[in-house]
Amino acid sequence: MKKFTFICILTLTGLLTHLQAQYIYDYKRTADQYFEQKDYYSAAQYYSKALGTFSVKPGEYRPYQVERSGKKKEQKLKDYEQVVYRLAESYRMYNDFGSAEKYYAEAVTFDTSLFPMARYWYGVTIRANAKKSEDYERALEQFTAFRQGYKAYDDFSKRADLEIRNCEFAIEEMKYPPRYEVVKVSGNINQGGANYAIVPVSDNTVYFTSSRPDSVLMAKKSNPFINTLYMATGNNASYESREKVSIPTDKGIEQGAAAITPDGNTLFLTRWNSKDGAKKSTIYRSIRSGAGWTEPQPLDASINVAGYSAKEPSISSDGKYFLFVSDRSGGKGGFDIWYASIGNGGTLSAPQNIGNTINSDGDESSPFYDPGKQTLIFSTNGRVGFGGQDFYSSKSAGNFGGWSAPENLGYPINSAKDDQYYTGLSPDKALNKGFISSDRESVCCLEIFAVKRKAKMAGGMVLDCETNKPLAGAKITLLDSTQRNVLETQTTGMGGNYMFEIEMNKKYKVLIEKENYFSKNFNFNSEQLTMVDSMMNPTVCLKRFEINKPIVLNDIYYDYNKATLRPESKVILDSLYFLLLDNPKMEIELGAHTDSKGTDAYNLKLSNARAKSCVDYLLSKGIEEKRIVSKGYGETRPVAPNTLPNGADNPDGRQANRRTEFKVLRN
Repeated sequence: MKKFTFICILTLTGLLTHLQAQYIYDYKRTADQYFEQKDYYSAAQYYSKALGTFSVKPGEYRPYQVERSGKKKEQKLKDYEQVVYRLAESYRMYNDFGSAEKYYAEAVTFDTSLFPMARYWYGVTIRANAKKSEDYERALEQFTAFRQGYKAYDDFSKRADLEIRNCEFAIEEMKYPPRYEVVKVSGNINQGGANYAIVPVSDNTVYFTSSRPDSVLMAKKSNPFINTLYMATGNNASYESREKVSIPTDKGIEQGAAAITPDGNTLFLTRWNSKDGAKKSTIYRSIRSGAGWTEPQPLDASINVAGYSAKEPSISSDGKYFLFVSDRSGGKGGFDIWYASIGNGGTLSAPQNIGNTINSDGDESSPFYDPGKQTLIFSTNGRVGFGGQDFYSSKSAGNFGGWSAPENLGYPINSAKDDQYYTGLSPDKALNKGFISSDRESVCCLEIFAVKRKAKMAGGMVLDCETNKPLAGAKITLLDSTQRNVLETQTTGMGGNYMFEIEMNKKYKVLIEKENYFSKNFNFNSEQLTMVDSMMNPTVCLKRFEINKPIVLNDIYYDYNKATLRPESKVILDSLYFLLLDNPKMEIELGAHTDSKGTDAYNLKLSNARAKSCVDYLLSKGIEEKRIVSKGYGETRPVAPNTLPNGADNPDGRQANRRTEFKVLRN
């Protein structure tokens, strides 16, 4: 009996061991099947179950132990490591970067020849989870170590180099105070699924795209997570949504990422479906009909090129430009931004690529153009930033062209995750207040955030040099001194004041102009605004002039009876040089005069030579010859008597007559 019991125990033990091994094998096999089918969520669930059946604990095995462990333990180690790595991969592939980071941290201890990309993806997940500068420093360590050990030159080496630059950029950028306030929109607008791409409709109504579960589809046991357009009402950072936008829709079609014309009567929207894992998008147009919209019709082949995707339409607030994103041929790479002009009746011109200044080798998305500021805001993953899709801005030089180099909008409007779909809340404050979509607080999906630009101000005062009183009507132009593009213009009021809203840590130039006044300009750096909200530039006075009215240049001296300029005279002429630089269109005559000593012919010759010496000096400093002429007047135009009434010499009068002056010929 005891023998029978012992045999049974052995048999049962062997059966349990076999079943345990079978469970391990089944969990892993099922997970592998889901992984190959790209169902990464299910794969993660089964890899997690498989991992729980191992008696192996993290760090228990190392390569040097394998030889002593035997073939079974060697295979067990390989299975364990593969499960850990694929679990990390599965979490990453459905954007659960927090869970993925945990398992990549273990995977980097495995044999790098078997898992060569583990350290790269570990760096990606650390960066994707970054909340502060220290997180980017940790990610930078991993990317740097990966590049040191990765000898191939391929897409991954280039991506790692970009990630290194991203981390370095983020570490530096996060030293400065934030330029925006960002808050997740409350109410139920962010309830369930993905919620993104706000479209303002009226003062308190917006459309947005959502994949929130549909109760009707759930009841039919169909996939309830279908993207479509919803309506929400509210204000500031709180919106409630209770209904879909009334648009005729075929079953299974996903739609969203929309735009509305300024008159509110035409809706452009993106529709898409997936086939064999590939998603193709098409832009449609619908016309307002009562409280709803007509059946959307696809735009023609000039926008929706066969075989390619077109998506994310956007309309400028002045109704002049239609922007969209497409991967059609003729772009720089991936998805590019394209645009068309909107003509009478809503006709669209042949689309054009917005150009390589904007488009990168990566993917651009969700363009937004403010015609008032001539500024484009868009997202891209093809430039140095915080990681994922970042917002950038660029200014047009006019006529929707001549774009300035895109600038990253900084933290916290940008995060380590994807940040897309900027839209201004109203045309007059489009760049100061609006909405973005970001997955910064979500494992899976985009959510809607309200953004508000923190105002930083710089101003000053303009006076009349003669009266020392405030000068009204002066034109003040603010320029980016690095890009040399005009940012804004103002006109001073009765108080002679001006005030601009500016960015922190940038270099600016201010140009001050008024008719019949000499212009002035100066440069300033807004670095001090990191500590305060506003700064005042020095008070500037403008000097009045009249065309053809001489202005004396005091203290211009020459060697006795010669035209040679003395060093102290060059200092005075330098002030005229800077005046000409500040007034680049101005043309002047520079004249020289003598007293009455000597013959008329001699004095005329001497004054011509002295005037020419002054002009030659200014030409030597780079002033164009066409802008300045010299003329000697000799003793013909005295401004004071050379002698006193009793015939005696008048030294003061002669000194006044020995003068150099200039007059404005054209401005």
